[in-house]
Order: sequence, then C-alpha cells, then structure tokens
Amino acid sequence: MKNLLIASIMMLTCSTWAQSATAYFDKAMKKAEAGNTKGAIADYTKAINMNTKFAEAYYNRGVAKFKLNDLKGAQTDFSKTIDLDSMNADAFTGRANVNYKLQNFQGAIDDCTSSLGLNPKDYIAYNLRGLAYNSIGDKKNSCKDFTKAIELGSQSAAKNKATFCK
Repeated sequence: MKNLLIASIMMLTCSTWAQSATAYFDKAMKKAEAGNTKGAIADYTKAINMNTKFAEAYYNRGVAKFKLNDLKGAQTDFSKTIDLDSMNADAFTGRANVNYKLQNFQGAIDDCTSSLGLNPKDYIAYNLRGLAYNSIGDKKNSCKDFTKAIELGSQSAAKNKATFCK
C-alpha cells in the first residue's frame, strides 16, 4: 500500500510537472495580451525553465523583450527558437528586426531571406529587407522588395517605396 501511495504521488508530480510549462505559457500569453509585458516575460521564463525545448515560449519571450527594447535578449531568444525550430519563419523575421535595429543590415537581409524561403508571402520580411537593402545603398533590391511587399498588402512598404524609390 505504501509503494502504491508513493507511485501515485510520483505520477501526480510528473503529470503536474509536464503540464506546468504549458500552464505558465498560457498565463504568459494572457499577460502579454493584457499589456503586462514584464509579467509575460517572467512566465515565459518559468515555462522555459521547465521545458528547455519549448520553442514557442522562446519566440514569444523574444517578442516581449523586443517590445521592451531588450534587443540582445530578444536576439538570443529568436536565435534559440531557430535552433529548436529551423522552420519558424517568424523567428527569422523577429531576429531580422533586431538586427535592423542594431544596424546589422546584412544580418537583417540574411534573416529576411531565410524567412522568405519558409514563407514567401511575408510582406513584413520583404519590407524589412527593403529597408535593410536601402541602408546599405542597394536601391535596386530595396525597391524590388518594397514592390513585392506592396503586392502582398503592405501599406508601410508603399510609404517606403514613395520615400526611397524616386
């Protein structure tokens, strides 16, 4: 009977442990939606501590850190997401945004190109890559990317094209 009780407690503990990372992730999502970015980061971190392979938690924490202008932290989280899930186009676009803000324009171009290889309809990546090309003086590729982003529905790209492609 004692062994059965111990086994039951262990099973309950294991099942609670497995659900905890997801529970913290869900709490973090609610906090992020409510505008509590710091609280969301804390809960994403708890989820990650319980499941170090939780790619979506790294990605969402990266987005939250980016919102708080923690660029190095966001870059680390987006890179970890990519390490865990190399098919996550949004993580490449997120890291491209960080690279652009850090004025690593070639890094932004490379990440946008990777993102677009996975999701060729990502007008954000086209627009961002256009901005990065513009920053390194490659007007031809810049305008080409703005045009593609406009075709896909980007209003920002239309403004960028009007500004940079005269």
